[in-house]
Amino acid sequence: MIDYDKLVNPVIRQIKPSGIRRFFDIANEMEDVISLSVGEPDFHTPWHIREAGIASLEKGRTRYTPNRGFMQLREEVSRFLSRHYGVEYAPESQVLVTVGGSEAIDLCVRSLVCPGDEVLIPEPSFVCYVPITQAAGGVPVIIETGPENGFKLTAEQLEAKITEKTKLLILPYPNNPTGAVMNRDELLAVARVVERHNLLVLSDEIYAALTYTQEGHVSFASLPGMTERTVLVNGFSKAHSMTGWRLGYAAGPQELVKLMTKLHQFAIMSAPTTSQYAAIEALKNGDEDMEYMRGQYDMRRRLIVDGLNRMGLKCFEPEGAFYVFPSVRSTGLTSQEFCEKLIYSKHVAVVPGDAFGASGEGFVRISYSYSIKHITEALERIEAFLQEL
Repeated sequence: MIDYDKLVNPVIRQIKPSGIRRFFDIANEMEDVISLSVGEPDFHTPWHIREAGIASLEKGRTRYTPNRGFMQLREEVSRFLSRHYGVEYAPESQVLVTVGGSEAIDLCVRSLVCPGDEVLIPEPSFVCYVPITQAAGGVPVIIETGPENGFKLTAEQLEAKITEKTKLLILPYPNNPTGAVMNRDELLAVARVVERHNLLVLSDEIYAALTYTQEGHVSFASLPGMTERTVLVNGFSKAHSMTGWRLGYAAGPQELVKLMTKLHQFAIMSAPTTSQYAAIEALKNGDEDMEYMRGQYDMRRRLIVDGLNRMGLKCFEPEGAFYVFPSVRSTGLTSQEFCEKLIYSKHVAVVPGDAFGASGEGFVRISYSYSIKHITEALERIEAFLQEL
């Protein structure tokens, strides 16, 4: 009998599975469940984007694409980033099309991080940053944020965590799970620290289009001196409701994108061909779709924040993405206990805050990427659950 413990990579064995999927899996096995657990838009991919993908299939366009992605798509990515966020990238050398934003994050970390290098990760944040860092041999260094500063990274916090081994800062704003957004002044303060200590930055801007502040999204790469230090990650899942198409991209300095492309060549070859044709259409003619969906999310955001605060679950007001992160400490339950009791007693699935790091304990993540009817029914069930407690 094979002893796999002696054969497998111990680093991978020790990585914990995603805390998000657990309650999603429980919900799938129950009837009459309202799930607010997954960050997936409830909108269909807009029809004109689907048509572009269908047309490419009908014309037999099913071959490999260039490793970096179609030049036309990279050109549209460059135009999109310039048009919306004021950052300029050369499509032939500074843009790489990937299989979702997650692959771009993985490629960036593996291209930059050597064994023992420290990677600064603000938390609560998306679940992939720590395990990807560990798999690359890096050392995750957690910077805890909280409601007292709007779940934002401060320059002072960043400065306090930097050592001679620090190489990379992961900047996840707009933030999943909190919905926090950093404004230009706050990002400029962080940029000064980054420059002073000669750090690189992975700016995960997958929720950039879903920013509800008057200022709008400020790309870290657009700040003075930061374009050359930043790998910007974005994609099509959230802004264009294209989760299943599995398409994202990275934009950054030519030397860094070249390294990432080398890994991408060997591990992936190229992103899905059909998805790339659809994405070209999304970037060329999808701005109105984006604006419509953002308006709908904003309406849902106000509904759910007001509802949770009214029933006694204190809720920091999110300014981006499509999540709220209310405190459940008033119930006397841990995050895990709250979610378990809620799903089994009222059939509502939300995600415990500690799935996004230890600093998320005492909170839960609730997604409002669902219909008003869905959210309203869920709020009624949550309120009944609290009354019974």
